[in-house]
Amino acid sequence: MTFRPMRRSDKMMNEKDTLELLINGQEGILGTIGADGYPYTIALNYVFYNDKIYFHSAKTGHKIDNINFCDKVSFTVYDDVKVLGEELNTLYKSLTLFGKAKVVETTEEVLWELIKKYAKLPEEKAKQMIAKEIDITALVEIEIEHLTGKYGK
Repeated sequence: MTFRPMRRSDKMMNEKDTLELLINGQEGILGTIGADGYPYTIALNYVFYNDKIYFHSAKTGHKIDNINFCDKVSFTVYDDVKVLGEELNTLYKSLTLFGKAKVVETTEEVLWELIKKYAKLPEEKAKQMIAKEIDITALVEIEIEHLTGKYGK
């Protein structure tokens, strides 16, 4: 698959900063396509782990239906947004990736990575939470095929 080059290459974020944003970003916007042909986007928490994106989900719902219909997805992360009102412009850094998503076996390992990133719970409490939720939680993995970062302004 050939992906389009970034139109504004002068605003391209270097690989180090793009990876840093992917690792440290708090929310991502997942884009999927459904059987009805409409795109569907949703904000979610995620973790970048073993060179893939992971997020947890209910086992049924719109995004799971769409991923099962079409595994091609986009994912966007952005941060450091500052509106420059007088200039009618905005400063930001963002990344967009394209990849293939699939529901995978829910593992303690990946749930632990999500908890470390977002909850900062003591290990024992985290283990209790994982044991309680693992059987009712879906885990989605995105294998990254193309990734670009951009500095805005």
